[in-house]
Amino acid sequence: MNESTPVSAIKGVGSKTEEGFQKLGVYSVGDMLSYFPRDYVELPPIGLFPEKEGQLQALFLRVDGTPLTRRGRRMEVTTAQGRDGQFIVQLVWFRMSYIRKMLRSGQCYVFYGRLVKRGTSYAMEQPRVYKREDYEEARRRMIPVYPVAQGVKSTQLARAVKEIFNDRDLFINENLPEELCLRHDLVPRLSALRMIHQPADKEELITGRKRLVFEEFFFFLLGMGLLKEQTGKEKNRFLLKEDGFTEALVEKLPFDLTKAQEKVLSEMKTDLHSEHLMNRLLQGDVGSGKTILAFLLMAELSHNGYQSALMVPTEVLAAQHYETFLSLEKTLGLAFPVILLTGNMKAAEKKEKQRLIAETEGALVIGTHALFQEKVNFKNLALAVTDEQHRFGVLQREALSEKGEKPHILVMSATPIPRTLAIILYGDLDISVIDELPKNRLPIKNCVVNTSWREKAYHFIEKEVAAGHQAYVICPLVEESENLEAEDVVSYAATLSEHLPDTVKVEYLHGRMSGAEKTEKMERFAAGETDVLVSTTVIEVGINVPNATVMMVENAERFGLAALHQLRGRVGRGDAQSYCIFINTGDEEKNKRLEILNKSNDGFYIASEDLKLRGPGDFMGVRQSGDLGFVLADIYQDASVLSAASEEAKRILEEDPRLSHIENEMLNRQLEKEQQRLLSRLNL
Repeated sequence: MNESTPVSAIKGVGSKTEEGFQKLGVYSVGDMLSYFPRDYVELPPIGLFPEKEGQLQALFLRVDGTPLTRRGRRMEVTTAQGRDGQFIVQLVWFRMSYIRKMLRSGQCYVFYGRLVKRGTSYAMEQPRVYKREDYEEARRRMIPVYPVAQGVKSTQLARAVKEIFNDRDLFINENLPEELCLRHDLVPRLSALRMIHQPADKEELITGRKRLVFEEFFFFLLGMGLLKEQTGKEKNRFLLKEDGFTEALVEKLPFDLTKAQEKVLSEMKTDLHSEHLMNRLLQGDVGSGKTILAFLLMAELSHNGYQSALMVPTEVLAAQHYETFLSLEKTLGLAFPVILLTGNMKAAEKKEKQRLIAETEGALVIGTHALFQEKVNFKNLALAVTDEQHRFGVLQREALSEKGEKPHILVMSATPIPRTLAIILYGDLDISVIDELPKNRLPIKNCVVNTSWREKAYHFIEKEVAAGHQAYVICPLVEESENLEAEDVVSYAATLSEHLPDTVKVEYLHGRMSGAEKTEKMERFAAGETDVLVSTTVIEVGINVPNATVMMVENAERFGLAALHQLRGRVGRGDAQSYCIFINTGDEEKNKRLEILNKSNDGFYIASEDLKLRGPGDFMGVRQSGDLGFVLADIYQDASVLSAASEEAKRILEEDPRLSHIENEMLNRQLEKEQQRLLSRLNL
């Protein structure tokens, strides 16, 4: 068995299972071994009742009576009564009526879940059920939890991986030079894959993961280095008038730019008038005013007869920017053509927009990835702006920039990446930072609480909705996991609907939905038709809803601080006071880490503090920088590995800038795969 062996050859994988794996993009043994667990579970020992109220624990309880299923207001609710001596626990499951067949009155089982106190009684919602011997067996290992799709279970993936490693003839190619592995104490690739899928303990998991993260960073940075070598500094062919047009627009704005905005605008104006094309990354927190600077630059180019384009990651955001630009033009007395192009437009409308883009001089063009499709031809494109660059990728930016004579490039990102890491990741760009927020912004009020505060949070959301506002609730999982005790959007939305009045409209959103479905859900929330949106981090970018005043994050300890700060930026965009509630289900140490969010609203400070606090094994949970395109690596959690990989890539590129003398066959093959991977990201 080798990496190209089809999954159908794996023992126990039938046609139905193979079809399910293919939905996950897993077609071969290599795909399977590159489909990494998203988390791991270490089950606790069976505890004494009730020593850990409010925390995850395992209790050995006798079932009293027959479990019952009743129809609630919006779903089926199954209940049973568990007893430990004199203590009674009310066991509750939502939409899991099959539990009744698993439990027999008078029998004892291990129930694994979160114990909460309700008055004088105790309850566990959605607990896992085990026979005692099965639970003790599960405790002896770290259980991998894989991201799954409908019809595929994490246990199926784990079984398939086990069969792969049971094959004595398994052959996995090594793709890093031996001397490089020795320098950085990296285990062989086959060992690393075994360690990440079947870790004996946390130490082994850390060792295997380090090797695979290094590999991912290393090939990414080599690919970036090649791109930089091929592009270099391009000559600026766009001549602009020196007539103070932009300065006059700034004077007409109904608000003052911050000092940071003024500084960054000056840097970008200098770029536009310089000998070489602009290649700049603009970083700034959500709400720091990046969009107005992009508009001013685009207006300057329209004034000079050139086109500009703004590319954003979602259709909803593109439509919002379009409306914002029209409003700004009206305020400033401008009449430059503003054209919106998105992928969901009907064929006739899309064709007309493409015609306008090809023929309209000085147009400000706004759109999604539809802007770099082959049928779109610009008329003298001078500036390409990509918003939330990490959602697109290097080659997508390159594709947009090639829609005419090489234009100026401005990349805008609200991701708070510390400068040292940004220089490594965006080595081909100059970097500007907006490090202050407008003065009229009301600071968001934050609180970090445990699960006992959840009911109060529901009441608070109900109160805010009654006042005409909206709320987000963020969960780390899409659907309930077989082993992972964390909140998921599907179950949580159902539970929340039970707790809130019928007048409160609750919907959920996650990344596995189709593009059209996601757009529809976001549009409904933006229009105020949905009161509470339960979502994964997919809402990190995509919509601007000034009416949303509450952000509640479940299992907050599973997110990095920089990711939580990004999520917090979804509220506080309007005139009303906004609030962020972080529900911590972890230990006191994790609570201290979350408290940093109470001390500062500065994303770069928070990201830097997060880097200091991270240990080598502190990577489980929701990855913060997954949107940068890495499969396993995370720039915050793996900053030291990123730096080491950067040094190695730099050394190789200095000796051989075009990598034309590499004799390592596997390294060459991996480089080709990296180029193909980057190219595939052009098709969103």
